[in-house]
Amino acid sequence: MTAPELSRTIKIRQIRNEAETIEANASERLALAQRFGVAAIDSLTAKIALDPDGPRIAAKGSLNARITQTCAISGEDFPVAIDETIELVFVPAKPAIASVGEEIEIELEREELDEIEYEGDSFDLGEAVAQSLALAIDPYAEGPEADATRKKAGLTSDDAPSGPLAEALAALKKG
Repeated sequence: MTAPELSRTIKIRQIRNEAETIEANASERLALAQRFGVAAIDSLTAKIALDPDGPRIAAKGSLNARITQTCAISGEDFPVAIDETIELVFVPAKPAIASVGEEIEIELEREELDEIEYEGDSFDLGEAVAQSLALAIDPYAEGPEADATRKKAGLTSDDAPSGPLAEALAALKKG
């Protein structure tokens, strides 16, 4: 297993009442950009307050990133600002259930949806920040030239039919 590109291990017994600041360096940003399929990650900073409650650690804070993304329509790079709130809970890993040939359906409660399991006496806050960034990136982002590229290619929105049939129908409506 390869190490995460942005790893910041937090020992549970060393958590103090200060916000943790995670700032990705140039090589970490380059590796994350490759992992997430974006042209560049120009900056990535997160400030996270950790609040332990026994083995459960609540993590709340903010993630700020400036990335360069490629437009899904024009193929041109454009800047994107990402400002997200992070709310996670780190919980001890549950023991694996061994069953052969049996499907198990697991239902998660709302408060369990942003839980990240950890093993031992520490967890990786950096990888959690990286995953939060991945979720904030729009994989089909459109840059400022998207509409012009569509128009140049003769593509219009689904709302406005085009072509000979559409023109004939428009003429019938006018006449």
